[in-house]
Amino acid sequence: MNKEQLDLIRDYLIFQKLPLDILLEVEDHMASQVLDIQKNEDISFDEAFLKTQKLWESEFKMTTYSVFYSEKIPVIVKKIVKAKYNRILKKSVFYALISFFVNLLLIYISNSQETYTNLFRLQNVLFLLAPALVWAFNYKIRKYVKRGFKYKGRSFYSIYQQNIGIMVVSTTTMAQLVAKNGKYAYLLFKTDHLGNLVYALVTLVFPFLTQIIVIFGILNFFEHKKTLKKLSVFVAE
Repeated sequence: MNKEQLDLIRDYLIFQKLPLDILLEVEDHMASQVLDIQKNEDISFDEAFLKTQKLWESEFKMTTYSVFYSEKIPVIVKKIVKAKYNRILKKSVFYALISFFVNLLLIYISNSQETYTNLFRLQNVLFLLAPALVWAFNYKIRKYVKRGFKYKGRSFYSIYQQNIGIMVVSTTTMAQLVAKNGKYAYLLFKTDHLGNLVYALVTLVFPFLTQIIVIFGILNFFEHKKTLKKLSVFVAE
């Protein structure tokens, strides 16, 4: 297959709104399929390419995935996105659970509400600083993580690019948590007073959920950065 034919396949996939990381993966499969059809049926490239497009037609139908995307995306993108995001989400929950149990440990070792308040705030400050440090140490790729930044104005760089904003939202929420004192959780475990059980559960659960989002945002950022490195040769062409 010559360069002109490969370019036709690539342009077709860009037209289908595939981000570059998925595009390059699909491109190889589609090119191989075109060659197989061309060889087995002894037809021209154009005919084989048309048949291949029909075989892939259902994968390029537009669908919604409102959890992460405000616009419609191809079915194949949704399939890949769900698999990859589920993996990141599982890691995020695992790390947040560790933090959750650390929080319980802080309650246990604190000899006063004031002590726990300081430790509670320190723990949440770490989740506030982490995204800030990630941005600070990766300032050189700042333009590549913008939500609307595209390769040659045509295609997003990676599937992770759409969710970089999660770090901004979660960091803002975490900043509000830092101002809290966590006293209801402390009172629940350190006293027999259960009158504020709902507030205590909120004090425990809300930071846990926010930390999941913060960790998800950080992991998502590094996956995007890793993808950019893989695409560096292609982008340089």
